[in-house]
Amino acid sequence: MPLRSLPRRAVSLGFASFLAVLAVPVAQGQEDYSFNRTYGLALRGFDPVGYFTENRAVKGLPNITAQHDGSIYEFANEANRATFLANPTKYVPQFGGFCAWAASQGYKADVDPHAFAINDGKLYVNFSDVFRDKFQADAKGNVAKGEANWPKVRLITEVLR
Repeated sequence: MPLRSLPRRAVSLGFASFLAVLAVPVAQGQEDYSFNRTYGLALRGFDPVGYFTENRAVKGLPNITAQHDGSIYEFANEANRATFLANPTKYVPQFGGFCAWAASQGYKADVDPHAFAINDGKLYVNFSDVFRDKFQADAKGNVAKGEANWPKVRLITEVLR
């Protein structure tokens, strides 16, 4: 039905409702862009504890999960889930699970869960092995840059994929 055949009040209310919907996430802070939840999962469904216990990316199972800070994590087994729940901040990836190299450079990029590093007991994931190696070439310096950039980077809605 064309807009001109609708009553003016209906068009105005519809437009006002549309604007209200757009304004809600910004006004109430409901949208959170600081966590990488590709496919609705943190770490694309890889087990955050596995990085530490097996020094490799271990795929989690969809029936063994835990939620932390609004993200769902999958685990390879119940023991890893229990370990995570006992101290989740130890196992969550830095920079919201976005590419650590990208964060150090001031932007957001998705990750390959296999391109990771553990530095000073913290998990860093990267877009690829190439960017992991760039990050690791000056890990301490890049961590510092990423931490300095993160307050602004976490608000960016565009993610390079």
